[in-house]
Amino acid sequence: MKEELKRRLRENAALVDGALAEYLKTPDPDLDLLYESMRYSALSGGKRIRPFLTLEFCRMFGGTAQTALPFACAIECVHASSLIHDDMPCMDNDDLRRGKPTNHVVFGEDIALLAGDALITKGYELASENYLVDPQIALKATAMLLKNAGAVGMMGGQQIDLWGETHFVDFPLLLKMHAKKTGALIIASAKLGCFAAGIASEDDERMRSAALYAENIGLAFQVIDDILDATSDDETLGKRVHADAKMEKTTFLSEMTIEEAFRYAEEKTNKAIDAIKKYENSEILTELASYLLYRKK
Repeated sequence: MKEELKRRLRENAALVDGALAEYLKTPDPDLDLLYESMRYSALSGGKRIRPFLTLEFCRMFGGTAQTALPFACAIECVHASSLIHDDMPCMDNDDLRRGKPTNHVVFGEDIALLAGDALITKGYELASENYLVDPQIALKATAMLLKNAGAVGMMGGQQIDLWGETHFVDFPLLLKMHAKKTGALIIASAKLGCFAAGIASEDDERMRSAALYAENIGLAFQVIDDILDATSDDETLGKRVHADAKMEKTTFLSEMTIEEAFRYAEEKTNKAIDAIKKYENSEILTELASYLLYRKK
């Protein structure tokens, strides 16, 4: 199954990259600088885990990759936007992302800010214009994405993260921050796959199972990120390591040893697997959960 997962990751990433390249073509030569900046971040590689979740949840629940592809590209645009903004000097002030200089280093803070804004709105545009699903489902999917990316979701988590640079963050607040900053978009990714498969309600048991899976892999993903930030190197990760310690941020390693943190991530991974293993064709997604737990970058 590991080889099958690797193959599916490659194929899905290529599918998303090809579609994104089309979606992000410059429509007007006077806007080329902005679109170049958008493409620089959106097409810079990465694991493409969020669109993978969208595509695979759609497949698991009987839909097709083509139906899910606009939603998969939408979530990747929103995610790329968050990375541009997260790296900026007013946020985490990082100069390396995926082994390349960050967007604001290449294009300047002004264009990077605009590119981030343009990518997030492009994501909402792509979701709302997914004509391969019922219009009411596209509307519900877009509303869900807007909420998960907004003030009560990803952006709220970023605010807590910034606040935590100068204030004490206890463990419940740390969990809330990551549930919003990282988890909200991962949950949105899984839910978009369900919507693409024609599941029209967030109260549907299949949608709830997908959200529970995503919630738990999102938390495990962040724990492993904290471990890798403390134990890996710049070249392996493609970004600066030890950044959290330098900024005196509260992380899972502020509360646990590396061994305890890994066991905690393992528990969340098992909960994720338990949430979906009853469904037919869930093997790829259960394997993904294990793959993310043992990743090295």
